[in-house]
This record gives sequence, C-alpha cells and structure tokens, in this order.
Amino acid sequence: MKTVIEIEELKKIYTIGDQEIQALRGVNLTIEEGDFVAIMGPSGSGKSSMMNVIGCLDKPTSGEFYLDGFPVSEAHDDDLAVIRNQKIGFVFQNFNLLPRTSAVENVELPLLYGGVSAKERRERAIASLVSVGLGNRLHNKPNELSGGQQQRVSIARALVNNPVILLADEPTGALDTRTSIEIMNIFQQLNEAGKTIILVTHEPDIAEYAKRIVRFRDGQIIANELVTQRRWAHLEEVST
Repeated sequence: MKTVIEIEELKKIYTIGDQEIQALRGVNLTIEEGDFVAIMGPSGSGKSSMMNVIGCLDKPTSGEFYLDGFPVSEAHDDDLAVIRNQKIGFVFQNFNLLPRTSAVENVELPLLYGGVSAKERRERAIASLVSVGLGNRLHNKPNELSGGQQQRVSIARALVNNPVILLADEPTGALDTRTSIEIMNIFQQLNEAGKTIILVTHEPDIAEYAKRIVRFRDGQIIANELVTQRRWAHLEEVST
C-alpha cells in the first residue's frame, strides 16, 4: 500500500509576545492511500494545527512531513501553493463558495489557478458536479442552493483536480442530520472508489463513518484506532 502522508516528530510552536505555545509536540502519523481518517480532539488539542500543516496552510516548526513523497517541511511558499492546488482538495464547514458565481464557475476555480484552458475547465467542472449529483444545478448560485447542495459543490470543487487527499474540516457542522448523512454517503463512496480522506470533526457519530479515528490532546496523539463498529451512510438511513 502506498503511503501518502508520513509525519515524523512534527512540532508546531506559536510565539505570542514573549510566550511560546506548543500546538504540536512531536507528532508521528502515517496515512496510507485509500484510508479514511477522522481527526478528533477538544479545543486546543492540536487538531486544527495538524489540519493546517497537512493542508500546507502552515509550516511546522520542526520535524518531517512528506505528502505523496514530497518533503513538505522543506518547501517554499510557492511550492506550497502548487501542492495545495494540485494534491489537496479542501472541503470546509461553511462551503467557502463565491456568492455571485455559479456552481460550475466555483468548481472551475482550482483549474483556473492551475492554468487549464477554458474548454477543459468547463468540461471537468461539469463532470465533477455530475459525480456529486448536481448535473442539473450547474448555473445556480450559492443562494439558490440548499446547504447540502452547497456542500456538494464544495466537494465537486475539491475533486476537480483529482487530488491525492481530500481534507474535510467539519464538513457537516452547518448541516442538519439528514443532510449530514447524505454528505457522509458521498465521502464513503469516494473512499470506496480509492480516494484518501482526512476528516476533522468534533462529532463522534460523524467520526464513526471513517475507517480510523486519531485523537489529539495537548498537542499529541493519544489514540489511533480502527473503527470497529463503523457507520454506513446507506440511502435507507437517509430516508428514515
């Protein structure tokens, strides 16, 4: 099995005035291709710092981080921007869609930044929206879509560059229970098709849709366990 994330003795220290805050304290973590990992922990546990490092939104203070074999901890800012665009698909709690832009145009954005031609951008964006069940909503703007549909657009945008990993930060946090199950159904289908997914959540029931739960406390991993009684977001569960 191919290793897509290899983290060794990772530390992240923030300096505020004359005070140092150790957000991550020598974290070690390996994630294989096709895994589905939920990261959990209370506020201040280090899970958000871990997400920011994995998402190449922040650089570690020390330690090693390899993403798809690339030494991220040694990368310059320009390299990190390319990695974010080409290797990571982001899904956020509040969708982060451009409000005056149609669904298909929102999905095209990562391709626009990557210099893909207009014709190919449109074709790939449409295919990505169709894959999440929004082929009939291509030209709707976010305010014309439900919360669940907006999150589907966000997932389509995350997928359009065929990233190495999907990184989802509280993707069901703004959704009701039924819609949350629908979104987790999409994530599980993507994972079953081979996509590697990292999910940050504070909801234990949502974490149980993953294959593995990694728990943080005080900047360290205190548990890394397989989900023994995994939830499955079957359509019959959605309809109840």
